[in-house]
Amino acid sequence: MRPSRAFVLASRLLLSLVLFATAAAPALAAAPSCTDRDNLMAVEDAFAFSAQATAADRIELRWKIAPGCYLYRHQLRIQADAGFAAGAPQIPAGVPHTDDYFGRVETYRDALTVVLPGQARAATTTLKVRYQGCADVGICYPPQTRSISVALPGAAADEPVVAFGAPAARGVPLGGGLLRKPGAGAVDAAPLPPEQAFAFEAITGDGNTLLLRFTPAQGYYLYRDKTSFKLDAAAVRAGITLGAPKWPAGRAHRDEHFGDVIVFFDQVDVPLPLQRTRTDAAKLTLTANFQGCQTDGICYPPMTRTVTLDVPTGTLTPKPAATTAAAAAPSAASTASANGAALSPASPGNDATVAAETAAPTSVTTAPGVASDNAPRGANLTWFSALLLALVGGLILNLMPCVLPVLSLKALSLAGNGEDPARARRHALWYTAGVVLSFVLLGGLALALRQAGLALGWGFQLQQPVVVAVLALLMFGLGLSMSGVWHVGGRWTGMGHALTTKTGPLGDFFTGVLAVVVATPCTAPFMGAALAWAFTAQTLVALLVFAVLGVGLALPFLVIGFVPALAHRLPRPGAWMETFKQALAFPLYLTAAWLAWVLGRQRGADAMGWWLAAAVLLALAAWAWTRARTTGHRWATVTAAIALLALVWPLHAIHTMPRPTATNAPAAPNDGVVAVPFSEQRLADLRASGRAVFVNVTADWCVTCKANERTVFRGDDFREAMAAANAVYMVGDWTDVDPALTAFLQRYKAVGVPLYVVFPRNGGEGRVLPVVLTSDAVRAALTEAGR
Repeated sequence: MRPSRAFVLASRLLLSLVLFATAAAPALAAAPSCTDRDNLMAVEDAFAFSAQATAADRIELRWKIAPGCYLYRHQLRIQADAGFAAGAPQIPAGVPHTDDYFGRVETYRDALTVVLPGQARAATTTLKVRYQGCADVGICYPPQTRSISVALPGAAADEPVVAFGAPAARGVPLGGGLLRKPGAGAVDAAPLPPEQAFAFEAITGDGNTLLLRFTPAQGYYLYRDKTSFKLDAAAVRAGITLGAPKWPAGRAHRDEHFGDVIVFFDQVDVPLPLQRTRTDAAKLTLTANFQGCQTDGICYPPMTRTVTLDVPTGTLTPKPAATTAAAAAPSAASTASANGAALSPASPGNDATVAAETAAPTSVTTAPGVASDNAPRGANLTWFSALLLALVGGLILNLMPCVLPVLSLKALSLAGNGEDPARARRHALWYTAGVVLSFVLLGGLALALRQAGLALGWGFQLQQPVVVAVLALLMFGLGLSMSGVWHVGGRWTGMGHALTTKTGPLGDFFTGVLAVVVATPCTAPFMGAALAWAFTAQTLVALLVFAVLGVGLALPFLVIGFVPALAHRLPRPGAWMETFKQALAFPLYLTAAWLAWVLGRQRGADAMGWWLAAAVLLALAAWAWTRARTTGHRWATVTAAIALLALVWPLHAIHTMPRPTATNAPAAPNDGVVAVPFSEQRLADLRASGRAVFVNVTADWCVTCKANERTVFRGDDFREAMAAANAVYMVGDWTDVDPALTAFLQRYKAVGVPLYVVFPRNGGEGRVLPVVLTSDAVRAALTEAGR
């Protein structure tokens, strides 16, 4: 039986459809887009650009922006040749956006039209247009520069049609190239995944060297100066830190985004020295951060890879280096081979969330004419000079405002001794013992935590909100005692009565302890260099530095206690002391209010509310305690005990509170200076663009920081100096724990805040300013940086 004619026709139609679908399958695959990281749209499609002269005095430039992409307003640049006398471009306002790289910016989505006013001088004009945009998936296209030929009214052509030109002639762009469609340029394939585009491997060469290998795929290149390495805490405990990588010679290039850079197009082997204070074999984890681009294509976000290595026994190194070693320029074209050993492939990290690190400076210099107690930040001190600086720094610490409330308590205690030299000496010695022991314990804790791999500095405990809350409650409780709300034993001989029922020595000892606790928000001149040296010295010597720092803090009271002539100048005891005691309560209340404000900055208004509840409970306990001692009522004792136990509730709530959402930008010091939040990438971008940068690493609990901001940064001199240097004011807030800022502090050998670094516009080293600033010092540094 023969098939019917209709069946034959249907079969042929079905077969044709199958063949057509098979042939068209590649074309029906997912099209490139701005929302697909692995199939990213070409830059010509992401930002379709055209221009047209709508009149002799008006040219319109239009961008059609693909979904998931956006253009930066501040990256638009338009120039016309002699054929068109152009005025200022009329760029519409964009949508405010907080960018990870540029801070507060304006962006455009979907479409943008820019009007270029002017007057036609010829039949055609050539515009040079520069623009840059990003995709929401976390990839930014390099800056694009195009030459556009526009026909002006009066030309021979019937309509003002645009001839879409090639990129402006400036050589082969690397970091600023174009992601072209296949057939339009050098790139004929979609970008590779990061782990395929940039392979990273590592082995141990010997007990004192690691051998690293970077292998960019063909058509890709690696930035040397965007590469850094870091060891884990286990390596630090094993006495192993990193030296400077020994890079071979690379290819110098002027990059449109990063400035003058060194790049590698081919496989490169990099020996990485290990600095050792112990010779034992160890297991360590190396983290590598690096960045690269596709030739004439996209630039990848910073990438992170980790590899675990077994390091054999090695030899001791005279001086340990920093744990984080940034990419350093090679002194010669020395290369290291992987000697044919099997390399351990590294595991790719979360590329999209890792910030790029710039090359760390190997030294810190000081601007000419600018004094700096941070230079050399302990680098070239001897043990004797470190001890001397610690003694002087501790002595100056007595003048810092954070210590004033406790000094007022001690002054009251000394005045109460009257004419008894023996009692004055005992008070001075016990106070000194409390100060010195507290400094030694605090320093030992910081040293132990640093040895465990935690990057901590002076005042680190105030980064913990619960510590700030407890300290604020302590100050509030002492103020209530000075005001007469509560007391122990009915005497006023010092803060020791607030801590124990015993009188005399123990009270003086705890006054010294409290002085050290409240001194940590302050950093006195000369302290920074001494503490930086201590954190790199042997443990016993480092503890001696902390002890001498305590002796310096206690020295004025030691002198008064052991020099009768000075002790005799103290006022005699009398009724005036009760009034003086009550008046001293108000500095304590102010200190408690300030610490509560710091707590609010760390954990928000809810934390302040919980602290106020805790303060009410503490006041209730103090009142009930006094009632119990004066009346003997059991209910008052029970009330006091319950109120004290209830304090655990608000303190626990404060401790478990999450960090509030970060604000968009830090507060500006005055109307003429804009503050930009700190980030390593933003700092690198600003320096690459030729801007001078003033970096201020501060904290809300740092009294010295706030004093400098009020006396120097809010003045007209600072605003004028910043404007004259065309500098950017960058603020890093170390109020809460911030690993990136801690690494920046360590890079400049700073053990705490404040840290002020001025980066010159010509790309030189950062210059560290003193801890206590003056307007003249800041002006001199900015003038030098702006040259």
